[in-house]
Amino acid sequence: MNSRERFLAACAGRPLDRPPLWVMRQAGRYLPEYRELKARSSFLHLVRTPELATEVTLQPLRRFALDAAILFSDILVIPEALGQGYQFRDTGGIAMEGRIATRADVEKLAPAAAVTERLEYVAAALRLIRGELAGKRALLGFGGSPWTLATYMVEGGSSEDFERVKLLFYTDRGTFDALLERLTEALITYFRMQIAAGADAIQIFDSWGGIIAGQDYEAASLRWIRRITAALPPDFPVILYAKGTTPQLAAQADAGVRVISVDWTAELAAVRRALPPAIGVQGNLDPVLMTTTPDLVHRETARLLEAMRGSAGHIFNLGHGITPQARIECMETLVATVTGWKN
Repeated sequence: MNSRERFLAACAGRPLDRPPLWVMRQAGRYLPEYRELKARSSFLHLVRTPELATEVTLQPLRRFALDAAILFSDILVIPEALGQGYQFRDTGGIAMEGRIATRADVEKLAPAAAVTERLEYVAAALRLIRGELAGKRALLGFGGSPWTLATYMVEGGSSEDFERVKLLFYTDRGTFDALLERLTEALITYFRMQIAAGADAIQIFDSWGGIIAGQDYEAASLRWIRRITAALPPDFPVILYAKGTTPQLAAQADAGVRVISVDWTAELAAVRRALPPAIGVQGNLDPVLMTTTPDLVHRETARLLEAMRGSAGHIFNLGHGITPQARIECMETLVATVTGWKN
């Protein structure tokens, strides 16, 4: 069984001798070869140039025996394709071009059909990566959830309190729903394009799902994710990562996704027991461990693997993205521990 077969078997809930492994943000700033490339090119140029996005995507696979590649891109390419660009602030975080505040602002956004042409560079990168992988490793596409994208678009960038998007949700539901409708249709188009270009699975990042009140998570976020999964090919593997939403696991399991990715605050074995057997689980080592020592990484990785021993449908990952401070030796130890494991 090669890595791609292993990954797809885990998505299908089949028992395996060990879980497949990939790491969120595995292509990025902790790798010296990425930093070298980034010194010669802006992040946005890397994302928009298929050959460079392919190179960055493949960098961690040359170093580590990972079972899946994930496209090097950004969730904010969707707002950009709809007409609201983004850039990185010198002080850190995201700055959007303007912000969405009124129904008129929503109506000015481009239709979903614009995604196909404006994000063709994403499809081109996926086709290149697919060719390089030659069916040996799985290829993941991804995008942000409608709610998470809306937070950036309404706040005008990164936010600490998310006041504007929450107020829009509570005080002007019509405008909020119009924006989420536009984003949902754009994401359906985008994900279908990624699948046609060769993605084996799609991960939806609902990174800010945990900042809305629990009783409002369905209306603000999950209903739109349901719309997306219903519009994709039947049984196509969709992974949902929604940080800070452990109380919503049962509802998420009923949202048409195949795998739920869990942040590090949840006990993964308990999550496995609580979810239907047909739903896979992904996670969930604390990313901070990757900045410590190889011995500590081995201990905690083995502890998590032992807790999940015999569990079908487990994909090993971190509970959030790997940080720029992660040590190469720690990543090497993580990979060696997981790939050497026997259930």
